[in-house]
Amino acid sequence: MGKQFTRRNFLITSTTSLVGMTVSPAMALGEKDTSSVKSTRENHLSSFASEVERLPVEELYDYHKHLSTAPIHTWKRRSGAVAREDEMSIPNQGWRLVNISGADIVIQTATQDFQDYLAVSHGVIIEREAMSTLHDWKGLSGCVVVGTREQLPGCGTALKNPKDYEIQVTPGRIVVCGYDERGAMFGLYNLESRMNLREAPFLPKNLTTVRHSLYDTRMALSWLGWMEWPDTLLSHLAHDGFDGIFVGVYTNPNGDRSTAENSTDFYARLMYKNRSQDPRVVKDLIQRASKYGLKVYTQIIYQYLGTPESEMKLRELVRDIVNEFPEIQGYILLTEGFWYQRWGGGRGASKEYIQEWADNWTDAVGIVEEECHKINPSLEILPWEYNIDFRPQSAEIKRYFIQQLPQNTIPMLTWENGKSFEIDGMQGYLRDYSLNQIGPAEVTEAQMDEARKRSMKVYSKVDTFASWQYGTIPYLPCPQQWRDRYRALENHGVNGTLESWTSGYKPNVISNLRAWTCWTDSLPFDELLKQTAAVIFGENQQEQVVKAWDHFSHAIRYVPDTGPNMGTNNAVGNPLFFEMPPARTATFMYSWTDPAKNMPNLNPYWPFTVSRMVFFPDFSNKTNRAEQYARSATGIVAGEGVQILPVFLKYLKKAIEEMEQGLTLYRAAAMNAPEEKRPVAVKEVVVAEQLQRMMQSDYSILEFEDLRLKLVKAEGKKEIQATLDKMEAILKDEIERTEQSLLAATRDSRLGFQYEQDYVYTPYSLKEKLGVLNETLTSLLPRARKS
Repeated sequence: MGKQFTRRNFLITSTTSLVGMTVSPAMALGEKDTSSVKSTRENHLSSFASEVERLPVEELYDYHKHLSTAPIHTWKRRSGAVAREDEMSIPNQGWRLVNISGADIVIQTATQDFQDYLAVSHGVIIEREAMSTLHDWKGLSGCVVVGTREQLPGCGTALKNPKDYEIQVTPGRIVVCGYDERGAMFGLYNLESRMNLREAPFLPKNLTTVRHSLYDTRMALSWLGWMEWPDTLLSHLAHDGFDGIFVGVYTNPNGDRSTAENSTDFYARLMYKNRSQDPRVVKDLIQRASKYGLKVYTQIIYQYLGTPESEMKLRELVRDIVNEFPEIQGYILLTEGFWYQRWGGGRGASKEYIQEWADNWTDAVGIVEEECHKINPSLEILPWEYNIDFRPQSAEIKRYFIQQLPQNTIPMLTWENGKSFEIDGMQGYLRDYSLNQIGPAEVTEAQMDEARKRSMKVYSKVDTFASWQYGTIPYLPCPQQWRDRYRALENHGVNGTLESWTSGYKPNVISNLRAWTCWTDSLPFDELLKQTAAVIFGENQQEQVVKAWDHFSHAIRYVPDTGPNMGTNNAVGNPLFFEMPPARTATFMYSWTDPAKNMPNLNPYWPFTVSRMVFFPDFSNKTNRAEQYARSATGIVAGEGVQILPVFLKYLKKAIEEMEQGLTLYRAAAMNAPEEKRPVAVKEVVVAEQLQRMMQSDYSILEFEDLRLKLVKAEGKKEIQATLDKMEAILKDEIERTEQSLLAATRDSRLGFQYEQDYVYTPYSLKEKLGVLNETLTSLLPRARKS
């Protein structure tokens, strides 16, 4: 997503013997470590690095292939697991899976999945049986009965809304009753989740639970890519409690490109560069998604000019889309693609200008709502004014947008962006999607309050497992911090959620925990954490793992770097630049071609990712880009004489140290995990290590640049040598850290990927970075010492 104004303007020779200590910024700054402690830590890290090296090598996009083709279920049954006295066990053979004849496709898909799950995960063979009626369900035994409240008389009487379900377990029968077909599906998948936590086909023998869905809709984008929706991913989404997908971002589902191809507005020019949508692909996806109970949402793309002709064309576009795609559930009217006249965020504009813009934009929303509801009154119209200034002081104008919306729409509110925070007495705010603050933002609270006054439902774009803050990490292993956000969503009565942007959904430990929290009568979250830790690391490691997660959850709260920046997404891949490097691609410094227009998204001196993800010094030495970065990433506004960088580094250091406390426990838990669990456990640790390395490299890059500028101004040999000594120590640590990042990237192909720009860093670019670092250490710094 854009900010207020613009669109988000194998080691060198082998992968062996990668050992040694990752030095914290505190140590890089000269703090001492006793030799015995240092030796112990080096030995521990050496042993763990050896475990990482034993993981299979992954090439780029290998996880894409795995997620697209691998079976949904794998073996889960723990050897030697025995049912407790208060548990029942589904026998290995002899039971049936019963549903009504002619059941809806959602129930057919779910029962097939449940049958596969028991066979593949637990070695339990259960036969499916379709019956003409389930009215005598109470007389059935030796079976799992699945149906809706209409199909199971006397069951599910407490169910109130779609997706609600009831589970009844006795030693001889299991009943799953849904308010509707989706409810029955989610009930079956909850049985799978309970058995996964138990690592056996065991359930409490007298379990009765009625679970009410907390959300009308939970949707997400795909992690795999823009229109990458294989059936396997759709199935995983349903298993993790999602019932919606946001499809074809920045395009009309019917492929209409009128705005992109005819408008000269800034944002239309950006839209012109986007892929074209194929209506046939959308229709195919709608049909495939329906098997998994997934509703489809899309955008409507249009620049509304406020003229009669513009209104007529908008009405025609909406009618064409709704008539061609009757199965689409709702339309998201995001200001990045649906805007009035001139695109922008309004920051710095007058109140009168923004209100006029809001009036006209909401008029366009009203046109869409009117045309949609003429054809299908149940369609959801979700206006989302993302780009309008979300700083805390903008609450009044954000309220105004809600006040102007048509009554029969559902505002989509951005959950945390703009949330204020304070560090050392200075006020900052979240620049983009982040987890260091729970949310909601002040402007979002104001909008929710206004919507409630109008008796309107509220949906929210809210990250729940991954974020643009560390968006190249597949998920953030901070479950206690996520839990607090889940509770805040529930407490604020949010009715529906869009739970990812381009970080996208992929199955992970956090998304599985999240699924439990989306219905009432969940297992206690602390109990979920313990059981999840036992599944991944083994029963004897529960305490250490949960403590490690708590440290990670505390660490993220310290991070001052918010949003889709170099420090949170590419720091491990960004070199420490000592002097202007040679260009690695074409340049246009003396051409009539404007370099900013010709290659606006690439830095020719480090062209491995988009330029906004690259920290590049001002080699004219007029601007301290490190200080500039600290201000931008935190949103802190301070006078020129106030230095933000030292405070930024102070809190980043706190996060790094807190991560290390957790990693000490996490590594030990993985090393002590049962042999059959160890590879998965080690890979979980690698994710957390890469998160910490991102923080450490962020710290080192900014500190190194600050020292580089101090070196330029240094007087006297002693000061120069002392500064170079510090830079040399930082370089050595960064080389070691980059080697470890490289090893991690070759063992987990999820690392570094964020589909908005594919891989932000790759093993190749990490090797190139190592070349820059080694040249600086062995050639450039010694030359500077001599001169």
